[in-house]
Amino acid sequence: MGRGIAQIFAQAGVTVRLFDAHAPALNSAMQSLAAVFALLQEKGRLTEAQAQAAAARIVPAASLEAFSDCDLVIEAIVERLDAKRELLGRLDDVLAPEAVIASNTSSLSITAIAASSRHPERVAGYHFFNPVPLMRIVEVIGGPKTSPDILERLSALAKLAGHQPVRAEDTPGFIVNHAGRGFGTEALRILGEGVTDPATVDRIMREQVGINGSGFKLGPFELMDLTGLDVSHPVMESIYRQYYEEPRFRPSVIAAQRTVAGLHGRKRGEGWYRHVDGKQQNPAETPAPAAGTLPPLWIAPGTHRDAVAQCAAQLGAQIETGPAPGNEALVILTPLGHDATHACQDWPAERAVALDTFFAFGKGACQRRVLMTTPATRSDYRDAAHALFASDGVRVSVIRDSAGFVAPRILAMIVAIGCEIAQQRIASPVDIDTAVRLGLGYPAGPLALGDALGPARLTRLLDEIHDITGDPRYRPSPWLRRRAKLGLSLLHAD
Repeated sequence: MGRGIAQIFAQAGVTVRLFDAHAPALNSAMQSLAAVFALLQEKGRLTEAQAQAAAARIVPAASLEAFSDCDLVIEAIVERLDAKRELLGRLDDVLAPEAVIASNTSSLSITAIAASSRHPERVAGYHFFNPVPLMRIVEVIGGPKTSPDILERLSALAKLAGHQPVRAEDTPGFIVNHAGRGFGTEALRILGEGVTDPATVDRIMREQVGINGSGFKLGPFELMDLTGLDVSHPVMESIYRQYYEEPRFRPSVIAAQRTVAGLHGRKRGEGWYRHVDGKQQNPAETPAPAAGTLPPLWIAPGTHRDAVAQCAAQLGAQIETGPAPGNEALVILTPLGHDATHACQDWPAERAVALDTFFAFGKGACQRRVLMTTPATRSDYRDAAHALFASDGVRVSVIRDSAGFVAPRILAMIVAIGCEIAQQRIASPVDIDTAVRLGLGYPAGPLALGDALGPARLTRLLDEIHDITGDPRYRPSPWLRRRAKLGLSLLHAD
């Protein structure tokens, strides 16, 4: 990351001195940067003069003493508090008192790092994302003693380099790594409950979710394989511990075991998926059962009863309209946050299948539908529902009983954590959404996502999941509950 940071500032016209305690690493960085500028020239993104000037602005430093006249030093060393604190102590002996020290830490406390300096007011966080030249976002973090003027200067410098600064208070995970806990940890929770397998979770998140015409490019397990479980799991554990075991951030024992086993993802050739020559090997999806003679459908009362009846009729189903299901009817449930078992009430569970209606499910309106069985659902009724809802060519995932299905509970957790970040005033609502959208590549920031899905509906969803599981991780943030009650946008600041 140090190379990337040096590159963007050199291209922006800033003279950069580059140092590494390991001399071969410094030589490698210099060669790599020269090759990068040459490649940018070859692709026409820099002129020959610009490439040569940028390369000339990066000067190798033989020792820390070479930084004595620098205005700003950015450390991007190993992610260990003891190492960073030792370095700051050495820099105090070299730099002028007014020089700024910025840490590129992704998860360590800026306050704890600054405590080792004789001038903690000059220490701030400056968290870039990898690869730095492409990820045009940087978190600017101040500790309790950081001078506000330094944060302004760092933000201005980021803009000069073409990056979008977002301001955050010094809290575990800052904005992006904090907000990102909902996506992976909830997917792992679903896996830990035996609801379905990683590939199915990924297919659902990529193909069922639609937010203003956009979705997720990668599912949570694909993302963990890309970043490496050896990287993502320690971050999960670190944030969980730093927040004094806050249930929202609870890591997974499955991920811990797979990390120890070396199943880190693409770089190891095996993670949640196998990877051959860097390419993910996707397991084949179970085809829909052959559609034989289908039983009649009876649709349980609910918000989407008429829409489900219309969709099923268009797919060729015979719809029963009586007050209770007939003796042979397939019972279709449409719960929001409750599981199929609780949604079944007094209707025959052995003939019940739930349909996820959180996103579009109508004919011609979706890529994937999700069905959910009760523990008592007979296989012939499960297969009949699968065959019916796949009869128009739409892909169908069938999962075991789960409070909140798959996509709704993952998205609700993303929104709940984003709202809690806003509630704690860690960052402004706009900066929260900007950081997550640019840093994680979500189709929308968590607060805009919540607005699109409906704050009142998400509050009810979380309440119902909490009612079924009893797990405090699903409690709605006051930020979400109050804005849902008042009909305000989740981006509304107070």
